[in-house]
Amino acid sequence: MISPNRKGEVWVFAEQEDGRINDVTLELCGKARELADTLCVKMGAVLPGWNVRELSYRLIAHGADRVYVTHDTELEYYRTLPYARVLCEMITRHEPQIVIYGATPIGRDLAPRVASEMKAGLTADCTDLEIGEYEDKKNKTVHKNLLLQIRPAFGGNIIATIINYDRWPQMATVREGVMRMGAGDPSRSGEIIEESVEFSDFEKSIRVVERHREARKVNLKAARTIVAGGGGVGSKDNFQLIHDLAGAIGGAVGASRAAVDGGFIDKTHQVGQTGTTVRPALYIACGISGAVQHRAGMEESAKIIAINWDKEAPIFSVAHYGIVGDLNKIVPMMIKAIKERA
Repeated sequence: MISPNRKGEVWVFAEQEDGRINDVTLELCGKARELADTLCVKMGAVLPGWNVRELSYRLIAHGADRVYVTHDTELEYYRTLPYARVLCEMITRHEPQIVIYGATPIGRDLAPRVASEMKAGLTADCTDLEIGEYEDKKNKTVHKNLLLQIRPAFGGNIIATIINYDRWPQMATVREGVMRMGAGDPSRSGEIIEESVEFSDFEKSIRVVERHREARKVNLKAARTIVAGGGGVGSKDNFQLIHDLAGAIGGAVGASRAAVDGGFIDKTHQVGQTGTTVRPALYIACGISGAVQHRAGMEESAKIIAINWDKEAPIFSVAHYGIVGDLNKIVPMMIKAIKERA
């Protein structure tokens, strides 16, 4: 465990694959910049890889003051042990007070390993991060400028705020899409620090023989228009209405957890706390009641249209336009009207 360093930097693990920075890294850079400014410290990014130094400039453009680059052939492809060694070495050398990771498959694999090695706390799948204080009433002590790690708990029925006031660095993984990605400022200047790390034979014992990558079926985060169906659609066959409406307006197809659990569509289309967080220009919710878990993933859409037979459905509380009625009648009417205007 690193002793609490109140002047330590705020860090982001810069996840990259094949020479491309993951979007969630850039989303986290914006939040890390905010946290660092609040704490009046520098913001850094840790960038392990092979031939990735040029990516440092994009991290700097998105808010990093310092980029710690570890350049090694052992880091060309992600493997848990070498990457964990880099993070642990960097943390030991520079003593950041906060380290945040994207809650991606890589981040979810790497962060617990680093937390275990550093004997530090880790909060998974956060939806927000803030700086605040904690009062230890037993010892009558107030701990200021702590990282408040905010995440849903008990199936999304409550929002928990978690702190690590005595075991640092404070670490969290953050879900993709919950932080806004800034445009970046190419004129920003920052420092690129090249670091070297020695790997043991054990850490090099696993090698990548072959890689197979499956293309993403749907990219909800990038969609400008989304038509989403919920449990109220009724059946997998009926869900074709959602596909038809999305096709008519050139949108992507989304779904609530109820629709996914019902087998109407696969999980890659799920929007919400346990799915994808989206901010499209237009979100049409069909047969979605609007449980808090779903609203958390779409309520920042620019325009929301809700179609539901229940006028008391929670989805109407976030909708800009609401249509009370049977979606089996309303959606075909919408499709007909759209096609007639085309």
